[in-house]
Amino acid sequence: MNIKLITATGIAMIAILSGCDNAKSPSAVANDVEAAQQAAAKKVADARVDASKDNANATDKVNDKSQDLNNVEAKGAYDVAIAKAEGAHTVALEKCNAMSRDAQSKCKDLADADLDAAKANSKATEVAAKQ
Repeated sequence: MNIKLITATGIAMIAILSGCDNAKSPSAVANDVEAAQQAAAKKVADARVDASKDNANATDKVNDKSQDLNNVEAKGAYDVAIAKAEGAHTVALEKCNAMSRDAQSKCKDLADADLDAAKANSKATEVAAKQ
């Protein structure tokens, strides 16, 4: 009887320990991805609204200063690009959760690298647009 109890306990411990650090279920990943996509879309929409308001304010204040307007537009485009990049990064990280440990790590590294590249590209575009 003790052997059966010890064996059952051992099997239960192995089952519990093997469940750690496993990929999320497909439905959980799908829900997380959907939530991340919705959050990213809202963030992009908010950035667009803010950029539009900034553009309108700059136009009203400095009709004869196209330089100021150009800089505000460049900043607004930068903000929208960053919001898109961060949203895509969040979605990519959620998708990475469906992968096993090694693939998940590589996936997250790639997502981080893509975010860094998008930020650098957006900054370069903003600097080039400003005079």
